[in-house]
Amino acid sequence: MTFKSVLLLSLTLILTTVLAACGKSNNEASSSPSASMAESPSASASASPSASAAPSEVPETTKLTLVGVRDAQISSQQIIADKLGYFKDEGLDVTSQLIESGPDIGPMVSGGSAPISIQTNFMDIILKSNGIGVKIVAPLAQIAGTQAVVGSKDLVLNSAKDLEGKTIGIPSGADVKIAIDNMAKELGVDASKIKYVNLAPSDAVVALQKGDIDAMAAWEPFITKAIQAGGHFLLSGTKADLPEKKGDVNWMSVHTTIQVTDKYLSENPNTIKAILRALKKATDYINDNRTEAIKILAPELHLSEAELTEIMGRNVYSMSADETFLNGSNGKGVMDYLLATGNIKTAPDAASYQDLSLLKEVDPSLVK
Repeated sequence: MTFKSVLLLSLTLILTTVLAACGKSNNEASSSPSASMAESPSASASASPSASAAPSEVPETTKLTLVGVRDAQISSQQIIADKLGYFKDEGLDVTSQLIESGPDIGPMVSGGSAPISIQTNFMDIILKSNGIGVKIVAPLAQIAGTQAVVGSKDLVLNSAKDLEGKTIGIPSGADVKIAIDNMAKELGVDASKIKYVNLAPSDAVVALQKGDIDAMAAWEPFITKAIQAGGHFLLSGTKADLPEKKGDVNWMSVHTTIQVTDKYLSENPNTIKAILRALKKATDYINDNRTEAIKILAPELHLSEAELTEIMGRNVYSMSADETFLNGSNGKGVMDYLLATGNIKTAPDAASYQDLSLLKEVDPSLVK
Protein backbone atom coordinates (compact mmCIF):
# COMPACT_ATOMS: atom_id res chain seq x y z
CA MET A 1 0.00 0.00 0.00
CA THR A 2 0.99 3.61 -0.52
CA PHE A 3 -0.27 6.86 0.94
CA LYS A 4 -1.96 7.73 -2.36
CA SER A 5 -5.16 6.54 -3.98
CA VAL A 6 -4.18 2.88 -3.85
CA LEU A 7 -3.94 3.10 -0.06
CA LEU A 8 -7.32 4.79 0.23
CA LEU A 9 -8.99 2.17 -1.97
CA SER A 10 -7.34 -0.68 -0.11
CA LEU A 11 -8.16 0.75 3.31
CA THR A 12 -11.77 1.24 2.25
CA LEU A 13 -12.05 -2.44 1.33
CA ILE A 14 -10.30 -3.61 4.49
CA LEU A 15 -12.14 -1.37 6.89
CA THR A 16 -15.53 -2.01 5.31
CA THR A 17 -15.00 -5.72 6.02
CA VAL A 18 -13.30 -5.76 9.40
CA LEU A 19 -14.80 -2.71 11.09
CA ALA A 20 -18.33 -3.36 9.84
CA ALA A 21 -19.13 -5.23 13.01
CA CYS A 22 -18.38 -2.24 15.21
CA GLY A 23 -18.95 0.80 13.11
CA LYS A 24 -22.29 0.65 11.35
CA SER A 25 -25.55 1.95 12.71
CA ASN A 26 -29.15 1.11 11.95
CA ASN A 27 -28.69 2.74 8.57
CA GLU A 28 -26.27 0.73 6.41
CA ALA A 29 -25.91 3.38 3.73
CA SER A 30 -22.65 5.35 3.62
CA SER A 31 -22.46 9.10 3.91
CA SER A 32 -18.87 10.37 3.75
CA PRO A 33 -18.39 14.05 4.51
CA SER A 34 -16.24 16.51 2.65
CA ALA A 35 -12.64 16.98 3.70
CA SER A 36 -13.29 20.69 3.94
CA MET A 37 -15.23 20.20 7.17
CA ALA A 38 -12.12 19.35 9.18
CA GLU A 39 -10.72 22.50 10.68
CA SER A 40 -7.03 23.29 11.07
CA PRO A 41 -5.56 25.41 13.85
CA SER A 42 -5.32 28.36 11.48
CA ALA A 43 -9.08 28.24 11.03
CA SER A 44 -9.80 28.52 14.75
CA ALA A 45 -12.65 30.73 15.80
CA SER A 46 -12.42 32.71 18.98
CA ALA A 47 -14.08 31.16 22.00
CA SER A 48 -13.94 31.63 25.72
CA PRO A 49 -11.27 29.50 27.40
CA SER A 50 -12.56 26.64 29.50
CA ALA A 51 -13.30 27.50 33.09
CA SER A 52 -11.53 24.27 34.06
CA ALA A 53 -8.39 24.98 32.02
CA ALA A 54 -5.36 26.81 33.36
CA PRO A 55 -4.22 29.88 31.34
CA SER A 56 -1.38 27.80 29.91
CA GLU A 57 -3.90 25.21 28.71
CA VAL A 58 -6.08 27.40 26.52
CA PRO A 59 -7.09 25.31 23.46
CA GLU A 60 -4.87 25.89 20.43
CA THR A 61 -7.87 25.24 18.17
CA THR A 62 -11.36 26.19 19.26
CA LYS A 63 -13.34 25.50 16.10
CA LEU A 64 -13.20 21.89 14.94
CA THR A 65 -15.16 18.97 13.54
CA LEU A 66 -15.40 15.73 15.51
CA VAL A 67 -16.34 12.85 13.23
CA GLY A 68 -18.29 9.96 14.71
CA VAL A 69 -20.99 7.47 13.80
CA ARG A 70 -24.74 7.55 14.32
CA ASP A 71 -24.44 4.55 16.60
CA ALA A 72 -24.96 3.98 20.32
CA GLN A 73 -21.73 2.00 20.53
CA ILE A 74 -19.60 4.71 18.94
CA SER A 75 -20.90 8.21 19.57
CA SER A 76 -23.17 8.28 22.62
CA GLN A 77 -20.74 10.43 24.63
CA GLN A 78 -20.10 12.65 21.64
CA ILE A 79 -23.82 13.37 21.23
CA ILE A 80 -24.37 14.00 24.94
CA ALA A 81 -21.38 16.36 25.12
CA ASP A 82 -22.75 18.26 22.15
CA LYS A 83 -26.37 18.43 23.28
CA LEU A 84 -25.62 19.34 26.90
CA GLY A 85 -23.04 21.99 26.00
CA TYR A 86 -20.01 20.26 27.49
CA PHE A 87 -17.83 21.15 24.51
CA LYS A 88 -18.89 24.80 24.81
CA ASP A 89 -18.10 24.73 28.51
CA GLU A 90 -14.52 23.90 27.51
CA GLY A 91 -14.34 26.90 25.17
CA LEU A 92 -14.79 24.80 22.04
CA ASP A 93 -16.97 25.30 18.98
CA VAL A 94 -17.40 21.68 17.90
CA THR A 95 -19.27 20.50 14.85
CA SER A 96 -20.37 17.03 15.86
CA GLN A 97 -20.58 15.16 12.59
CA LEU A 98 -22.19 11.74 12.58
CA ILE A 99 -21.81 9.59 9.50
CA GLU A 100 -23.94 6.53 8.82
CA SER A 101 -21.22 4.03 7.92
CA GLY A 102 -18.40 3.72 10.42
CA PRO A 103 -15.89 2.04 8.08
CA ASP A 104 -15.79 5.25 6.04
CA ILE A 105 -13.89 6.94 8.86
CA GLY A 106 -10.69 4.96 8.17
CA PRO A 107 -10.17 6.37 4.68
CA MET A 108 -11.09 9.83 6.00
CA VAL A 109 -8.35 9.60 8.63
CA SER A 110 -5.77 8.40 6.11
CA GLY A 111 -6.85 11.08 3.63
CA GLY A 112 -6.60 13.90 6.17
CA SER A 113 -10.27 14.90 6.40
CA ALA A 114 -10.83 13.48 9.92
CA PRO A 115 -7.88 14.54 12.10
CA ILE A 116 -9.97 13.80 15.20
CA SER A 117 -12.56 11.05 15.19
CA ILE A 118 -14.35 8.33 17.14
CA GLN A 119 -14.45 4.71 15.96
CA THR A 120 -12.93 1.49 17.33
CA ASN A 121 -9.43 0.45 18.29
CA PHE A 122 -9.47 -2.16 15.49
CA MET A 123 -9.47 0.72 13.00
CA ASP A 124 -6.34 2.17 14.58
CA ILE A 125 -4.53 -1.16 14.47
CA ILE A 126 -5.29 -1.50 10.75
CA LEU A 127 -4.38 2.11 9.98
CA LYS A 128 -1.10 1.90 11.87
CA SER A 129 -0.21 -1.39 10.22
CA ASN A 130 -0.52 0.43 6.91
CA GLY A 131 1.77 3.27 7.94
CA ILE A 132 -0.85 5.87 8.86
CA GLY A 133 0.21 8.15 11.73
CA VAL A 134 -2.67 7.93 14.22
CA LYS A 135 -2.90 7.72 18.00
CA ILE A 136 -5.66 6.58 20.33
CA VAL A 137 -5.87 9.22 23.06
CA ALA A 138 -8.61 7.56 25.13
CA PRO A 139 -10.98 4.59 25.21
CA LEU A 140 -14.65 5.48 25.48
CA ALA A 141 -16.59 2.23 25.85
CA GLN A 142 -16.25 -1.53 25.97
CA ILE A 143 -18.64 -2.63 23.22
CA ALA A 144 -18.04 -6.39 22.97
CA GLY A 145 -21.44 -6.98 24.56
CA THR A 146 -23.12 -5.67 21.43
CA GLN A 147 -21.30 -8.15 19.16
CA ALA A 148 -23.58 -11.14 19.52
CA VAL A 149 -25.26 -14.28 18.19
CA VAL A 150 -29.06 -14.72 18.17
CA GLY A 151 -30.77 -18.06 17.55
CA SER A 152 -34.00 -18.51 15.62
CA LYS A 153 -37.23 -19.17 17.48
CA ASP A 154 -37.05 -22.83 16.41
CA LEU A 155 -33.41 -23.44 17.38
CA VAL A 156 -33.11 -25.88 20.29
CA LEU A 157 -29.72 -26.46 21.87
CA ASN A 158 -29.02 -29.17 24.43
CA SER A 159 -25.39 -28.04 24.47
CA ALA A 160 -23.23 -25.61 22.55
CA LYS A 161 -21.98 -28.57 20.45
CA ASP A 162 -25.42 -28.62 18.83
CA LEU A 163 -24.27 -25.56 16.89
CA GLU A 164 -22.14 -27.93 14.81
CA GLY A 165 -23.87 -28.35 11.48
CA LYS A 166 -26.08 -25.31 12.04
CA THR A 167 -26.11 -22.31 9.70
CA ILE A 168 -25.22 -18.85 10.98
CA GLY A 169 -25.79 -15.74 8.88
CA ILE A 170 -22.91 -13.32 9.41
CA PRO A 171 -21.33 -10.47 7.44
CA SER A 172 -18.03 -11.55 5.93
CA GLY A 173 -15.16 -10.60 8.23
CA ALA A 174 -17.39 -9.51 11.13
CA ASP A 175 -15.51 -9.14 14.40
CA VAL A 176 -18.12 -11.17 16.30
CA LYS A 177 -16.46 -14.25 14.78
CA ILE A 178 -13.80 -13.81 17.48
CA ALA A 179 -16.46 -14.45 20.15
CA ILE A 180 -17.79 -17.51 18.32
CA ASP A 181 -14.32 -19.03 17.94
CA ASN A 182 -13.44 -18.43 21.60
CA MET A 183 -16.77 -19.91 22.70
CA ALA A 184 -16.02 -22.98 20.60
CA LYS A 185 -12.57 -23.41 22.16
CA GLU A 186 -13.88 -23.12 25.70
CA LEU A 187 -16.92 -25.37 25.27
CA GLY A 188 -15.45 -28.03 23.01
CA VAL A 189 -17.32 -27.09 19.85
CA ASP A 190 -15.74 -27.95 16.50
CA ALA A 191 -15.98 -24.49 14.94
CA SER A 192 -15.11 -25.89 11.50
CA LYS A 193 -18.46 -27.72 11.50
CA ILE A 194 -20.49 -24.52 11.85
CA LYS A 195 -21.82 -23.36 8.49
CA TYR A 196 -21.58 -19.65 7.70
CA VAL A 197 -23.44 -17.68 5.06
CA ASN A 198 -22.51 -14.11 4.20
CA LEU A 199 -25.50 -11.93 5.08
CA ALA A 200 -25.77 -8.24 5.86
CA PRO A 201 -27.29 -7.73 9.33
CA SER A 202 -30.64 -6.45 8.08
CA ASP A 203 -30.93 -9.42 5.69
CA ALA A 204 -29.92 -11.80 8.46
CA VAL A 205 -32.76 -10.53 10.68
CA VAL A 206 -35.26 -11.32 7.91
CA ALA A 207 -33.69 -14.72 7.17
CA LEU A 208 -33.77 -15.59 10.88
CA GLN A 209 -37.43 -14.67 11.13
CA LYS A 210 -38.25 -16.81 8.07
CA GLY A 211 -36.30 -19.77 9.41
CA ASP A 212 -33.82 -19.73 6.52
CA ILE A 213 -30.89 -19.74 8.97
CA ASP A 214 -30.49 -21.22 12.42
CA ALA A 215 -28.80 -18.18 13.94
CA MET A 216 -27.38 -14.80 13.05
CA ALA A 217 -24.23 -13.03 14.21
CA ALA A 218 -24.01 -9.26 14.03
CA TRP A 219 -24.04 -6.14 16.21
CA GLU A 220 -26.51 -3.64 17.59
CA PRO A 221 -29.14 -2.49 16.80
CA PHE A 222 -29.68 -5.66 14.76
CA ILE A 223 -29.27 -7.95 17.77
CA THR A 224 -32.15 -6.23 19.58
CA LYS A 225 -34.23 -6.19 16.39
CA ALA A 226 -33.66 -9.93 15.90
CA ILE A 227 -34.74 -10.64 19.48
CA GLN A 228 -37.82 -8.46 19.02
CA ALA A 229 -38.64 -10.53 15.93
CA GLY A 230 -38.73 -13.74 17.96
CA GLY A 231 -35.11 -14.78 18.17
CA HIS A 232 -33.30 -15.58 21.40
CA PHE A 233 -29.91 -14.38 22.61
CA LEU A 234 -27.16 -17.04 22.61
CA LEU A 235 -23.90 -15.27 23.25
CA SER A 236 -21.86 -12.10 22.89
CA GLY A 237 -18.30 -11.13 23.61
CA THR A 238 -19.18 -10.66 27.28
CA LYS A 239 -22.33 -12.71 28.02
CA ALA A 240 -23.56 -16.24 27.38
CA ASP A 241 -26.96 -17.91 27.54
CA LEU A 242 -26.05 -21.43 26.47
CA PRO A 243 -27.12 -24.66 28.19
CA GLU A 244 -23.74 -25.23 29.85
CA LYS A 245 -22.57 -21.62 30.08
CA LYS A 246 -24.59 -18.69 31.36
CA GLY A 247 -23.56 -15.26 32.58
CA ASP A 248 -20.34 -13.32 32.15
CA VAL A 249 -17.71 -14.55 29.71
CA ASN A 250 -14.52 -13.16 28.19
CA TRP A 251 -14.84 -14.24 24.58
CA MET A 252 -14.10 -10.92 22.90
CA SER A 253 -12.97 -7.39 23.68
CA VAL A 254 -13.26 -4.31 21.50
CA HIS A 255 -13.38 -0.65 22.49
CA THR A 256 -14.74 2.53 21.05
CA THR A 257 -11.87 5.02 21.04
CA ILE A 258 -11.15 8.64 20.24
CA GLN A 259 -8.13 9.02 18.01
CA VAL A 260 -6.19 11.87 16.43
CA THR A 261 -3.60 12.07 13.69
CA ASP A 262 0.00 12.46 14.81
CA LYS A 263 0.09 15.97 13.36
CA TYR A 264 -3.06 17.03 15.22
CA LEU A 265 -1.72 15.58 18.45
CA SER A 266 1.54 17.50 18.24
CA GLU A 267 -0.17 20.80 17.38
CA ASN A 268 -3.24 20.67 19.65
CA PRO A 269 -2.61 18.98 23.02
CA ASN A 270 -4.71 21.50 24.97
CA THR A 271 -7.59 21.17 22.52
CA ILE A 272 -7.50 17.41 22.90
CA LYS A 273 -7.52 17.68 26.69
CA ALA A 274 -10.54 19.99 26.51
CA ILE A 275 -12.36 17.42 24.35
CA LEU A 276 -11.45 14.64 26.76
CA ARG A 277 -12.79 16.64 29.71
CA ALA A 278 -16.08 17.16 27.86
CA LEU A 279 -16.34 13.47 26.96
CA LYS A 280 -15.60 12.50 30.57
CA LYS A 281 -18.52 14.66 31.72
CA ALA A 282 -20.70 12.98 29.09
CA THR A 283 -19.56 9.53 30.20
CA ASP A 284 -20.48 10.32 33.80
CA TYR A 285 -23.85 11.69 32.69
CA ILE A 286 -24.67 8.52 30.76
CA ASN A 287 -23.78 6.32 33.72
CA ASP A 288 -25.46 8.50 36.36
CA ASN A 289 -28.53 9.59 34.37
CA ARG A 290 -29.24 6.70 31.99
CA THR A 291 -32.97 7.39 31.55
CA GLU A 292 -32.40 11.05 30.72
CA ALA A 293 -29.47 10.18 28.45
CA ILE A 294 -31.63 7.75 26.49
CA LYS A 295 -34.26 10.43 25.96
CA ILE A 296 -31.58 12.71 24.48
CA LEU A 297 -29.94 10.00 22.37
CA ALA A 298 -32.95 8.12 20.96
CA PRO A 299 -34.02 10.72 18.37
CA GLU A 300 -30.42 11.35 17.34
CA LEU A 301 -29.79 7.63 16.82
CA HIS A 302 -33.16 6.99 15.15
CA LEU A 303 -34.12 4.37 17.70
CA SER A 304 -36.99 3.98 20.14
CA GLU A 305 -36.23 4.51 23.81
CA ALA A 306 -37.03 0.85 24.47
CA GLU A 307 -34.57 -0.33 21.80
CA LEU A 308 -31.88 2.03 23.01
CA THR A 309 -32.32 0.91 26.61
CA GLU A 310 -31.54 -2.67 25.54
CA ILE A 311 -28.60 -1.65 23.36
CA MET A 312 -26.93 0.66 25.86
CA GLY A 313 -27.32 -1.99 28.53
CA ARG A 314 -24.92 -4.19 26.54
CA ASN A 315 -22.21 -1.50 26.48
CA VAL A 316 -19.89 -0.41 29.29
CA TYR A 317 -19.28 3.33 29.00
CA SER A 318 -15.91 4.01 30.60
CA MET A 319 -12.80 5.98 29.66
CA SER A 320 -10.61 3.83 31.88
CA ALA A 321 -7.61 2.31 30.10
CA ASP A 322 -7.93 -0.89 32.07
CA GLU A 323 -6.91 -4.49 31.45
CA THR A 324 -9.76 -5.13 29.03
CA PHE A 325 -8.52 -2.28 26.86
CA LEU A 326 -4.78 -2.75 27.15
CA ASN A 327 -4.53 -6.54 26.94
CA GLY A 328 -7.99 -7.46 25.67
CA SER A 329 -8.95 -5.16 22.83
CA ASN A 330 -5.29 -4.57 21.94
CA GLY A 331 -3.89 -7.94 22.93
CA LYS A 332 -2.48 -10.94 21.13
CA GLY A 333 -5.88 -12.50 20.41
CA VAL A 334 -7.01 -9.51 18.39
CA MET A 335 -3.70 -9.25 16.56
CA ASP A 336 -3.79 -12.97 15.72
CA TYR A 337 -7.32 -12.60 14.35
CA LEU A 338 -6.40 -9.64 12.15
CA LEU A 339 -3.29 -11.44 10.94
CA ALA A 340 -5.22 -14.63 10.21
CA THR A 341 -7.83 -12.79 8.18
CA GLY A 342 -5.14 -10.97 6.21
CA ASN A 343 -6.27 -7.53 7.32
CA ILE A 344 -2.83 -6.70 8.69
CA LYS A 345 0.53 -8.09 7.60
CA THR A 346 2.35 -7.28 10.81
CA ALA A 347 1.01 -6.52 14.28
CA PRO A 348 1.92 -2.99 15.36
CA ASP A 349 3.21 -2.37 18.85
CA ALA A 350 0.52 -0.77 21.02
CA ALA A 351 2.79 2.17 21.85
CA SER A 352 2.95 3.04 18.15
CA TYR A 353 -0.80 3.79 17.93
CA GLN A 354 -1.63 4.79 21.52
CA ASP A 355 -0.78 7.91 23.52
CA LEU A 356 -2.68 8.09 26.80
CA SER A 357 -0.55 10.86 28.29
CA LEU A 358 -3.18 13.56 27.81
CA LEU A 359 -5.88 11.35 29.32
CA LYS A 360 -3.63 10.86 32.33
CA GLU A 361 -3.27 14.64 32.67
CA VAL A 362 -7.04 15.05 32.55
CA ASP A 363 -7.70 12.28 35.10
CA PRO A 364 -4.80 10.16 36.38
CA SER A 365 -7.21 7.55 37.75
CA LEU A 366 -8.22 6.58 34.21
CA VAL A 367 -4.78 5.32 33.19
CA LYS A 368 -3.85 2.13 35.00
